[in-house]
Amino acid sequence: MTGEEIVVTGIGLVTPVGRHLDEVFEALCSGKSGLVTPPEGHPAYGSLEVMGASEPIDPASVMPGPEARTIDRYIVMALVAAADAMADADLVVGRDVDPYRAASVVSGTGGLASLEAQVVLRTQKGRMGVSPYLLPGMLPNMGAARVAIKHNLRGYSSSIGTACAAGAQSIAEGIRILRAGDADVVVCGCSEAPLFPTLADTFNNTRALAKGWADTPTLGSRPFDMRRNGLVLAEGAGVFVLERADHADGRGRAAYATLLGWGMTTDAHHPTTPRPDGESQAQAMKIALRNAGVEPRDIGYLNAHATSTKLGDAAETLAIRQVFGQDLPPVSSSKAVTGHMLGASGVVEAAASIVAVGRGVLPPTHNLDDPDPACDLPHIRGSARTEKIELALSNSFGFGGHNVSLIVGPPATKRNRFNQTEQTIDSFQMLN
Repeated sequence: MTGEEIVVTGIGLVTPVGRHLDEVFEALCSGKSGLVTPPEGHPAYGSLEVMGASEPIDPASVMPGPEARTIDRYIVMALVAAADAMADADLVVGRDVDPYRAASVVSGTGGLASLEAQVVLRTQKGRMGVSPYLLPGMLPNMGAARVAIKHNLRGYSSSIGTACAAGAQSIAEGIRILRAGDADVVVCGCSEAPLFPTLADTFNNTRALAKGWADTPTLGSRPFDMRRNGLVLAEGAGVFVLERADHADGRGRAAYATLLGWGMTTDAHHPTTPRPDGESQAQAMKIALRNAGVEPRDIGYLNAHATSTKLGDAAETLAIRQVFGQDLPPVSSSKAVTGHMLGASGVVEAAASIVAVGRGVLPPTHNLDDPDPACDLPHIRGSARTEKIELALSNSFGFGGHNVSLIVGPPATKRNRFNQTEQTIDSFQMLN
């Protein structure tokens, strides 16, 4: 260990299964689903059969004053996740880091629901019906901007637009910034709020959504299963605080994990469907392994992107088999429980991979009752598995063919967050 390793010192989550890291991981292990049928009165009612909705949050709790009424839900969730991550890291800008050495990379599709609402108002009331706060309330960069404003992050700032890969790529960008010496701390992640009619309807019309599960919504997302027939759209946010191990040690902070490597490729194939042979996804994993300086056999757990679509799950299976050959690690997907939070999924799933390494507990893929032969992998099924591992790999793939793989391992800091709050598999209520 040199002290130059990049570590995670804070994690903030907003998901359909809770906000606290342990609460979210327990749900992934036990199968406590966050998937529901949209209730009457919800914006997605009539457009979605099943969804993953996170808890309501009063915008005034994160942004006092009249402007709170104008910001999109994706910004609200980004601010909540970032505040929780900063508090979790016990990081105060100005006290622990120079503001100009504190960066923000917070991504997301943006506030399309707010844009849609303002289009309706313009149609009804004309030009003067449009809010002057629309742009600062919905632009895709405003997650990063609002987080920076809230926490006085005056260094590098960016928002990445790679769809469902954006959260994982934001983390990779954070690693790159720190390794380049351009910051001492990076606040990075993604927030997505897609549960509104127009986006839901376009997913419907692309035939990407799970169908026939309105009466049994918790069964709708079933990665790798023979009965899978589409993804379940969900909302959520995830934010990490990253810093070099020596910086964290210098301020006496324990870390959750080390981010050892990342890999990024592009399919260059189709706007929405992956390469059927999984070649470019495999290359992303291979690049991450090389970047981390490890071999395929060193990976003890793989958190798959696996969204519960026929093509996507099968292509990822081929990619995994290309990379690992006979050294296939245990595999599971979190989306059976959370649904697909688009870009935010990559952050939440990286967090799950971090806990798997830290606690030695591997969460299963729920609803995997009849594995598809086209998805022949060493699946973790039924209940969580206790297994001491050193490294985990997390995949995120996005529309447009964006592929990102991240590799996490034990923290390179002097203190380990998991040793301070020791838990075992017996601490969680498992479903057998």
